[in-house]
Formats: sequence, structure tokens, C-alpha cells
Amino acid sequence: MIPTTRNKFISLDEFLQQPETKPACEYIDGEIEEKPVPKGKHSLLQTRLSARINQIAEPSKLGFALTELRCTFTGRSFVPDIAVFYWQNIPLDEDGEIANQFDKPPDWTIEILSPEQRQTRVIRNILFCLNAGTELGWLIDPKELMILVFQSGQQPEIKQGDDEVPGLKKLTHWTMSANQIFDLLKFN
Repeated sequence: MIPTTRNKFISLDEFLQQPETKPACEYIDGEIEEKPVPKGKHSLLQTRLSARINQIAEPSKLGFALTELRCTFTGRSFVPDIAVFYWQNIPLDEDGEIANQFDKPPDWTIEILSPEQRQTRVIRNILFCLNAGTELGWLIDPKELMILVFQSGQQPEIKQGDDEVPGLKKLTHWTMSANQIFDLLKFN
């Protein structure tokens, strides 16, 4: 998808008919904005954190984490760094395979802040998801070593150090502190 100039508005259908680009573009309020290219820390954290979530959620068929998945719902189309869906909310096609189109919000949306990314824009996406039915949102800031946690119906909380960072309610075996999450960046 090719970014448009700031003041040129197109419809969501027009946006979705454009070819995908790398990095991905997002459609918000009639405008197209390109996501930053993930760099080393972002990519490693995204890969390892989604794997950790799947280690806990997939065997018991409670949920599944997908990276860079286009989610299109309520007039927007964006690509969370990690989108986690409860197992029963994963759309399937007629063959029982995962569908290509995800037309509902993730149950848990995770964004990893890139140095050149605007924090307020990412927070707007998380809040939009929460208003559409998402249970949990994280904004991970690797530079500040903090995680801003958004839970439906609650005030945002900052988690740092040994603070436990909540996962989805149905993932009862989930326990990770902010330090453990940022330790995923290390090669020992």
C-alpha cells in the first residue's frame, strides 16, 4: 500500500485494494501512514515475546499470538506488532484453516515503540482497540524499559523492573515481570 499525502482522504475499501507494502501502512481516519521499519531490538522483542505467549496459550488452545497481522474493523485498518486472539476468536475459513482477513479487534494488542515512532499515535491505536472490545493493550518502550498497560475499564499503569505485567485473564499461567520481558533482548 502506498502512503498518500497527509490531506488526501481515501475510503477504507480503496485502501484495502492497494498492494501491501513493507513496512506496512495503516489506515486511520481516512489517512494512510507508514509504520516505521522494525530494527534489531524491536524485531527480537516481537519475535521472542510472541513465542513466549504462544508457549503458554497454544498448547491449551487458550489463544495465539500473531506478528504484523493486519486487523481491519470499525473503519480502521492497522497492523499491531503483536495481536493475540483467544482461540475461539481466531477466524477460520471454510477449510478450518486460519482466515486471511481479521475483521475484529485482537483480544490483546501489543505495540513496541520504535525510536522514530510517535507515542501518542500508538496509544490512540491501543485505545481504539479497547473501545472496540480488546481486553488488554501494551505499549512497550525498550529505551525507557517500561511497559504502559491498558486494561478495559481501568486507568493505564506503568510497569517497570520487577512489576508483574498482566496478560489476558484466561491465560492463568502467564507470569512475567517487566525485567523478564526486557531480558528477552539479551543474548547470553
